[in-house]
Amino acid sequence: MGKGFITGIIGAVIGSLLTIYTVFNVLPDSFFKQDSSDEPAKQTLVGTTAKEETVYKAVAKKALPSVVGITTVTVQQDFFFGDTEQSGVGTGVIVDSRGYILTNAHVISSGQAKNVTVLFYDGTKEEAQVLWYDSLLDLAVIKVEKQDLTVAELGDSDGVEVGDIAIAIGNPLGLEFERSVTQGIISGLNRSVDINQYETMENLMQTDASINPGNSGGPLLNSKGQVIGINSAKIQSAEGLGFAIPINIAKPIVTQFIEKGQFEKVVLGIQGVNIARYEQASGEDLPADTGVYVLETVEGSAAAKAGIKAGDVIVKIGKADVESMGNLVRELYKLSPGDETTVTVDRNGKTVELNVKL
Repeated sequence: MGKGFITGIIGAVIGSLLTIYTVFNVLPDSFFKQDSSDEPAKQTLVGTTAKEETVYKAVAKKALPSVVGITTVTVQQDFFFGDTEQSGVGTGVIVDSRGYILTNAHVISSGQAKNVTVLFYDGTKEEAQVLWYDSLLDLAVIKVEKQDLTVAELGDSDGVEVGDIAIAIGNPLGLEFERSVTQGIISGLNRSVDINQYETMENLMQTDASINPGNSGGPLLNSKGQVIGINSAKIQSAEGLGFAIPINIAKPIVTQFIEKGQFEKVVLGIQGVNIARYEQASGEDLPADTGVYVLETVEGSAAAKAGIKAGDVIVKIGKADVESMGNLVRELYKLSPGDETTVTVDRNGKTVELNVKL
């Protein structure tokens, strides 16, 4: 190997070093300095910094004591084998120190569970009483006698945006993996998912945080450790598609239990069905595109007194559009007995606004 060749290599290496030195000296000092601002970043990549890791740890430490396991025993009737007992497992969130716990309706078999047992963070167990449930919303409130419980902080689901951090806590696949913590982001808002031919869950938050059977009834949390949703594994979905019921839907119900010790549901006094389902069953083509078709009104009810008739299609309550029974139920939960509101109906293609005292 000749001297000229070696000299050329040495010259190239020295040139490269000089180039690197020049670039480092040309770049401003700020390029190498980390941002020392006290103001937290609005959004950072999940799991990429030590700061983000502390968010998950802080949320878990804050929320875990308010998360409970729920086991149930339900009696199943069988024509050939008689009554058999079937066990179930889910998750719940403590919403009041006096023993009120929020969960999914399907966790307690929509009120059909024979026994409901709650497992607390300290390892103790208590039998629970079912106080309220709504299968359409897939929410329920149960109560134990245990006092001075650690209460979850409820957030504001109306302020949630796509891309926000989402952290789920629950008991996936049973108590063997109790209080598992999974993380992700809010992937979508106002989602509607068909449960079966006749049921649709609406206004759901979508997340890629892992939610499996057993997670049902557990909290979906934001980066502050506030509950923004109640997870529901009732919805069978693809991997990376989890759904939660916005906490603001449950807040009026929880508030009544905390303040009064009971919940008094507002009753409009109709038997109704989604307009699409009615058209499918009857073969009729109604003028309204969406809404709740009134099959009949209950005599003496608020609806009957207001002049709502069978054949009307409810399209609005107050200022809120009604596209389905789910919409109507959610809006009624925002009201209390004695409140007055307006119900707008489509009556044979004409819009009629009626005053209703609930």
